[in-house]
Amino acid sequence: MVREQVDVTELVREASTGDREALDAVFHAVYHELKRLASVQRSQWDGNDTLSTTALLHEAYLKLVRQEDAKWTDRIHFMATASRAMRQILLNYAERRMAQKRGGGQVRVEIEVSSPLSERASEELIALDRALKQLAELSMRRSRMVELRFFGGLTVAETAEALGVSPSTVEREWRLAGAWLKRRLDGGELEGAM
Repeated sequence: MVREQVDVTELVREASTGDREALDAVFHAVYHELKRLASVQRSQWDGNDTLSTTALLHEAYLKLVRQEDAKWTDRIHFMATASRAMRQILLNYAERRMAQKRGGGQVRVEIEVSSPLSERASEELIALDRALKQLAELSMRRSRMVELRFFGGLTVAETAEALGVSPSTVEREWRLAGAWLKRRLDGGELEGAM
């Protein structure tokens, strides 16, 4: 396992230099892990199956391939970046869905046909994204922690490594960030509450 981690880390570093073959090799090496992350993210938002787990994963891959200045340092950093790409893809779908609901498109299309997210899930995802942006203004590390743990599925230890803090710091700040987000999403006032 340690040898595999070293090989993936070396491939990730090569991929950061723009080596497309290395990126393909990284993707292949962590495919099952990425698919698990995509499944977790996709399952959190109900709706139709237009955007399957595999489609989400492949869209994230295309997003990673298009990055010109990617500077991944190791497997965890790569996984966190892939997770962020998946989150952004789902958010884009949610925003398009809500724009269509408000009549933003010229052509009338049935919403359930064009979006993998239900109306409720789209609203929740957009609200969560707004709350995470507000949390980032108060504490970038806590916002990043939520992104890594909730969207990325990283463990406490992996999150600690990615952020350069101790696991106990992750556990403590995870609880604080979760409580803050819950109050925010429930409509509570949070000025200066971080």
